[in-house]
Amino acid sequence: CVSPMSTSTSTSTSSSLFANAKQICEFEAGDFPLPTGEWAYDEADLRRLDESDDNRFYDVPRFVTHIDDAAIEALTNFYRQEMTNLVAMKKRKSKKNGGGGGNDDAKIDVLDLCSSWISHLPDGIPYGRVVGIGMNRDELAANTQLTEFRVQDLNQNPYLRSEESSSSSSSSSSSLSFDDSSFDVVCNVVSVDYLTKPREIFQETHRLLRPGGMALISFSNRCFPTKAVSMWLQADDIGRMSIVGSYFHYTAKWKSIEALNLKPPIRDIPERPSFQDMFQNPAKGFAWMNTAAAVQKANSGDPMFAVKAVKDDDDEEETS
Repeated sequence: CVSPMSTSTSTSTSSSLFANAKQICEFEAGDFPLPTGEWAYDEADLRRLDESDDNRFYDVPRFVTHIDDAAIEALTNFYRQEMTNLVAMKKRKSKKNGGGGGNDDAKIDVLDLCSSWISHLPDGIPYGRVVGIGMNRDELAANTQLTEFRVQDLNQNPYLRSEESSSSSSSSSSSLSFDDSSFDVVCNVVSVDYLTKPREIFQETHRLLRPGGMALISFSNRCFPTKAVSMWLQADDIGRMSIVGSYFHYTAKWKSIEALNLKPPIRDIPERPSFQDMFQNPAKGFAWMNTAAAVQKANSGDPMFAVKAVKDDDDEEETS
C-alpha cells in the first residue's frame, strides 16, 4: 500500500472543516496474497452471528442516520469533490468528441447500493439517473434523491441485470436498466460490512461502471454487529480498508484503488485568552469558547473512511 507524498486528494473551494478527503494509501497488486481473479475468503470469513432472513431484520423502516452529522458532512463533501471532477472530465470528453460540453453532456448517473431514505448526495451536481437498491420499500420511497429504486436483497441475489420493475419511485413506468456501462458512480454507504456475497457484487460494480467511472465505498466503525460478517468484526480500521481494497482487487482490474480518510486531521484548540483579557473584553472569551467548541466537535465523533476504485478509461482521462 503506497502512501502519498501529499495527503490531499483534491482541492475544494468549500470553507467547511470537512471539505477535503485525505489519501491514506493506494493499493497495489502486491499488497494482496492472490492475483486478480482468485478469491482469498471462505465461508467462515463471511459468516454472521445472525444468519436469519435479512428481510425480517429490515422489514421495519428505520428513518435514522447511522453516522453522526460531522461524518455525513464529510461524506457529502467527498462526493462533491469527486463528482465535480467527474463532471469536468465528462465535459472535456464531450468537447473532444464534438459536443457542446455543457451540463446536459455531463450528467452523472449514480447507483446507490444498500440504499435507504437518504443518499447523502451533494446539491449542485448535474444528475441523470439516481438508482437505489435497498431492502425496505418505505425507506427507498422516501428518498427524494432517487429517480428509481429496486427492492432487492443483495445477499440473496447479488446480480443486477435488467428487469422490469414495479418499484420505481419516479412517476414513469419505465423499466430499470442495468446493462453494462450504465453508471458513472456506484456508491455504498456504511453497508459493505453486511455483504455476504461481496465477490459477485463487486464484479457487478465493475460491469455496471462506464470507463473512467468510480466506485465509492464508505464506512465508519458503527454497525449492526449481528449482521456484519465475521472478518469485519475482527478487523481494525486499517484492516477494514484492506478488506474493501481486496474486494476490488480480487474481482476485476481497476485503474486505481485507494483508501481515504474523509474526516479532517485533528486540529489544535486555540490558546485561551487570559482572565484579565476576558475581563477587559468579554467578547474575546465568547469568541474563544465558540471556536474551541467548534474545534472539539470537529475532532470528535464518528470516523469516516472510503475506498475508491476507478475503472480504466478508454481515453486515459484522469478522474481526480
